[in-house]
Amino acid sequence: MTSPRLAVDIWSDIACPWCYIGKRRFESALSSLPFKEHVDVTWHSYQLDPSLPERYDGTEADYLAERKGLPVEQVRQMFAHVTEQAAGEGLAYDFDALKVANSLTAHRLLHLAAEHGSAGRLKELLLSAHFEKGLDIGDPEVLRALGADAGLPGPDVVRVLEGDDYRDAVEADFATARGLGISGVPFFVLDMKYGISGAQPVEVFREALTKAYAEAAPLTLVATEPGADGPACGPEGCD
Repeated sequence: MTSPRLAVDIWSDIACPWCYIGKRRFESALSSLPFKEHVDVTWHSYQLDPSLPERYDGTEADYLAERKGLPVEQVRQMFAHVTEQAAGEGLAYDFDALKVANSLTAHRLLHLAAEHGSAGRLKELLLSAHFEKGLDIGDPEVLRALGADAGLPGPDVVRVLEGDDYRDAVEADFATARGLGISGVPFFVLDMKYGISGAQPVEVFREALTKAYAEAAPLTLVATEPGADGPACGPEGCD
């Protein structure tokens, strides 16, 4: 009997610190499950601030304080909390080095990566570049290097970076998110039936994945003994 497959659709933004933490927790849960090889993960684009300019001269603390109307010191306290949570997942966040950048082009590059089966690899590289390494994910040179690290064909990467390819695909992801009522990320959808909002604990992901996979499995026949089917009717007639 063919094993069922479970589709997991994940909406996230590269500029979202909880998205990286949520990715780690989801992956930790999935890696512990016996059906992990039967789960198909699709990454979808989401932008927390599409209006962000390509270049922002201030720090991440300045940007969030301005956008949220909060004192910079309060924003830094938020950073400390998120950094601690990230460390618990083996991530080394560095908000002082972080470069504020619009993530649209990086999202377009992710759609190219999806066509080559490398979206998960590029997503990891982008998140690490942004939150751990202080790289500018809006810089074409940075994106070209990350695309190469993800194994993407160089000419295709250049075409995306110098053009407008996959903008429609990114916009389609935004529209689908709105249709599903997604207003924050990360957001995980299991078989388009169950939604998980935010960077939940590993156990929440594990339980949800197990439940969804069980429901995706075919029926298990119950009989008093092996092969003991009861009388029934079929297309060729009745027993």
